[in-house]
Amino acid sequence: MPQITPSFFLKPKFNVLQFLAISIFVMMLPLETMAFQQNASADYNEYSGEVKEASSNKSLVFATLTVEGTNISTITNTEGNFLLKVPKDLTDKNVVVSFLGYKTKMVPISSLQPEKNEISLEVSVTQLSEININAPKDALALVRETLKNRDDNYFKDPSLMTAFYRETIKRRRRNVSLAEAVVNIYKTPYDIGRDDAVELYKARKSTDYSKLDTVALKLQGGPYNTLYVDLMKYPEYIFSEETLPNYKFAFDRSTTTNDRLIYVIRFDQRENVLEPLYRGELYIDVENKVLTGAIFSLNITDEDLAADLFVRRKPAKVDVWPTEVSYRVDYREKDGKWYYGYSSVFMEFKVDWEDKWFNSQYSMTAEMAITDWESVSKTERPKYRQRIRKSIILSDEASGFSDPDFWGEYNIIEPEKSIESAIRKIQRQLRRAERNSD
Repeated sequence: MPQITPSFFLKPKFNVLQFLAISIFVMMLPLETMAFQQNASADYNEYSGEVKEASSNKSLVFATLTVEGTNISTITNTEGNFLLKVPKDLTDKNVVVSFLGYKTKMVPISSLQPEKNEISLEVSVTQLSEININAPKDALALVRETLKNRDDNYFKDPSLMTAFYRETIKRRRRNVSLAEAVVNIYKTPYDIGRDDAVELYKARKSTDYSKLDTVALKLQGGPYNTLYVDLMKYPEYIFSEETLPNYKFAFDRSTTTNDRLIYVIRFDQRENVLEPLYRGELYIDVENKVLTGAIFSLNITDEDLAADLFVRRKPAKVDVWPTEVSYRVDYREKDGKWYYGYSSVFMEFKVDWEDKWFNSQYSMTAEMAITDWESVSKTERPKYRQRIRKSIILSDEASGFSDPDFWGEYNIIEPEKSIESAIRKIQRQLRRAERNSD
């Protein structure tokens, strides 16, 4: 367990995802904003649109879009929208669109319009009897086998990954802070115990402190918060040999992804285990016993205990506790090997002031998507001075890495519409300020 700050931990023995922390402190600051510009590169074509379910027309959140035969990919956002940027020399290829439980679809890039594309996926009807004939009887045994197969099923070569990372803070439903970054990840092979290294390449931020009700929340850990959700690289944080007996595992429904049959295994902590652990679902490839994804959340049975796990700093007259902490990780496959593709962390907090009638509700989302990768030699690992700290607060660091002309060249998770509206408003404010200063 990487100890970013010792005070994050209530008990050192916890093998859980406690690297997340929040610094909460009282502050009165003027509006601080930065306009975001996106200039598309001449070497890329940009396509945007939405991925939906064919029968119900509902948006599909976190669907994966990959340019066939390449490492270029993106995912849909919380409204099902996507933004994909493709080099012009690859426009004769297809986009592979996939989502858990749906039939994978191949879409020719030449058929896409620059905007307002709608891609519909059909539900994959699974013949349960065919899947369950040879299903193992012991779900825990399957989880152990999947963890044991890690060295054979996941990348054995070091990789240099390009990733888009985002942090969003909301006060109730209003967006108040957004920080984004492109990072280089030196991903070590899955069969060795060495941690991954992260280098900050470009970053930008926009924060409206006037909407934070005199409280500023900062997420400590930055991209590492999402990187350590990679369960197959860091299984010891949840499913170590010590903690596995604290969970109960059971087979749930079966489904498909990328036209592969998938076991869904539910897990939860045992009733006699008092320390907060996790509950969720594991998605395991039937044929190869590979973890293709996982969704899980923290069992918050004690508010004070949960607060001690995550709150780094706060005023004396304020009580802060999490009401939800949830995680997601998705893996992708190429040439028979799997690698980390996407992860997210969602945290919801209540902030209760001693001298106020009503409490405030804040949520924080961190997500990271791999947009490209290549195999590299071990000597290309960045030096220590080039890596970002595991205690980084991205919103504090972003101003030194901002480059408005840069942001057109990478696939990104498209901002929610409310964020886009906020950014447009900020841009108008800055233009007005510039006119007034002339």
